[in-house]
Amino acid sequence: MVRPCASRKAEDQSVEGKKEEYIRQVLDAYRKTPGTTGRVHRPDRALAAQLHQRGVPLLVIENAFVLAAARRLIRPAGSPALSTVRSLAYFLPVIEEVLSLAVHPDYFRYLRHKIERARQVG
Repeated sequence: MVRPCASRKAEDQSVEGKKEEYIRQVLDAYRKTPGTTGRVHRPDRALAAQLHQRGVPLLVIENAFVLAAARRLIRPAGSPALSTVRSLAYFLPVIEEVLSLAVHPDYFRYLRHKIERARQVG
């Protein structure tokens, strides 16, 4: 039986640790996003792992959460209420949209500010 050398094993653990940290950060950001239930389910964890495997930058995912939350919170007066987001999968189209956008990072800072103000008022 051939055993992996110690450095290879340490490298595998390091890669796995980075993956778990990425998943944790995605799920934490998802939980904190306005309009979500704040709960994570097994499919959400699996989707976060898929996003890691695809190499989707964490900043892209966070910006997608901000963009979707802004769209949900900042709507015309009298608009019907939206149901609570119950799955990370809800954000997939917005993640794809943000991946294809060429927007200055200041735009997402602006949206974060708008969300904060909308939450204070509402």
